[in-house]
Amino acid sequence: MLPQEIIRKKRDGGSLETEEIAFFVKGLSDGSVTEGQVAALAMAVFFQGLTVDERVALTLAMRDSGNVLDWSDIDAPVLDKHSTGGVGDNVSLMLAPALAACGAAVPMISGRGLGHTGGTLDKFDSIPGYQTQPDNDLFRKVVREVGCAVIGQTGNLAPADKRFYAIRDVTGTVESIDLITASILSKKLAAGLQGLVLDVKWGTGAFMATLDDARALAESLVLVANGAGLKTTALLTDMNEPLASAAGNAVEVQNAVDFLKGTAVDNRLWDVTVAQGGELLASGGLAADAAAGSQMMREAFDSGRAAEKFGQMVSALGGPADFMDKTELYLAKAPITAPVYAEREGIVTGVDARAVGVAVVTLGGGRKSAEDVIDHSVGLTDLAGIGNSVDSDAPLAIVHARTEEDAEAAANAVRKAYTIGAAVDVVDRPSVVDRIAP
Repeated sequence: MLPQEIIRKKRDGGSLETEEIAFFVKGLSDGSVTEGQVAALAMAVFFQGLTVDERVALTLAMRDSGNVLDWSDIDAPVLDKHSTGGVGDNVSLMLAPALAACGAAVPMISGRGLGHTGGTLDKFDSIPGYQTQPDNDLFRKVVREVGCAVIGQTGNLAPADKRFYAIRDVTGTVESIDLITASILSKKLAAGLQGLVLDVKWGTGAFMATLDDARALAESLVLVANGAGLKTTALLTDMNEPLASAAGNAVEVQNAVDFLKGTAVDNRLWDVTVAQGGELLASGGLAADAAAGSQMMREAFDSGRAAEKFGQMVSALGGPADFMDKTELYLAKAPITAPVYAEREGIVTGVDARAVGVAVVTLGGGRKSAEDVIDHSVGLTDLAGIGNSVDSDAPLAIVHARTEEDAEAAANAVRKAYTIGAAVDVVDRPSVVDRIAP
């Protein structure tokens, strides 16, 4: 086969055979397909699209370009989730231990933040001693004995996707839903999962700005994942304001610990976490349906079993054994904390969640480039939600900063991110907007 003939076929609107896709992906892995040829195929796909069969073939070929994890030695359904990214989205920190408390095995392979969205690994890096990159033996041991382990990518999972994405990133083809689908799912399939829930976000802080775009991505992901043999559902969730009342790294870990211990629980965060868990427990056969699974999740949180699992996971991966009891002693604290007040009293009627995320990055809590070093102590807490009253006693947020100048810059950014009006202007949106099933 010739790469240029495959490119020409797709350019002219033809459907590629499974063998042609496999040939091209092999070329991605071994370098026999040039960067120019990869870019040309990506652009052809961007304009011509892929059929469902082509998307499944591309996903499976990229999955098989590296290692595929095998969990057959674990007597429990192997479950995980994927979020398209947002602000104040620390769901993974509560979801993984709650699922483990319900009998699932959760080898959660997560990523770091880039741009305005936070990364799960960056949050765990704020816990002293926690190993986000353990060796494979420790990873498997913790999943087997605790039931969950949240770590960074292990081994050689879907290496073809890594090269493909890097080329898409510099050729204006990242937005292709067909290629996004294969990129996300190839890595999840390589993790050896038996059930997956997708949290596809829409709104001011999401990759997909509109509900229609988010729905199109969710439908593609669910269709292809199930076509590739992985039980998958998707939830469309609202990211028109931060999900948690905290945004940052250490501050989001503290928020998660408070959630797990029941001392302070953000309502929207609760709704999304319980809904995702319900879907997964049903997919894994641990619950009769999603509603029954959601009830199991509530009981895991209310009983304290989820908090216990989180503490066990932290300890097993090198963190403090008494982390849940002495969280505030271990998490780094910024030297400056200050309230951010609105310029006038009223009701929060809108939030530019992306701007809130950018404010955290500006504080040093996120990355402007992949090489940036994160300050885990900085961020925002007590973020006012839509419908909340703000005045001289009720701030928009509390800023945690390294310097006075950083604090003032973040405060100005937060004020600009918020729209203040009257109660009649509030649009009430559910946290989970819709569910996409096969």
